[in-house]
Amino acid sequence: MTRSGLRDSGRLRDGVPVQASLLMLDVMRAFYWFDEGLQAALRARGWEPITRTQSMTFANLALGVTRPAELARNLGVSRQAVSKMLQDMVERGWVEIRPDPADRRASVVSFSASSQRLRDDAVEILAGLDAVLGERIGADRLADLQATLGSDWGAPPEIDLDPR
Repeated sequence: MTRSGLRDSGRLRDGVPVQASLLMLDVMRAFYWFDEGLQAALRARGWEPITRTQSMTFANLALGVTRPAELARNLGVSRQAVSKMLQDMVERGWVEIRPDPADRRASVVSFSASSQRLRDDAVEILAGLDAVLGERIGADRLADLQATLGSDWGAPPEIDLDPR
């Protein structure tokens, strides 16, 4: 079993079987694979431990999500939890929090200049993980996966199922 709590067999930790064809579970397993590889390599390079939530915050910032309320929503945690986590990240020199110039009631989070070396290491490690994955599944399949996941899927649909 991996640290993520998912068995390679596609069963949840408690042994309840899941459908192998659910893409969301495959995407989660892939995310955990990348995050665990990234965190292990960062530790090997001497960086202090980064929690999964902090790692996900970095990913959200890289995607352009900068408001603490949006980060809380994307991470599925309270605004108070995000505020505490962000304060820790400010103290570590990873991010900065400033008033939003478009809305003085809000604030925006950005990478700090002092986090550049950490971000450079993370990008290099992630590129290495991509390369390893390409070796394992084939370069063509990796390119197809990147194209599929990187395409615009549109807004999430509202699935209307008949009540049972």
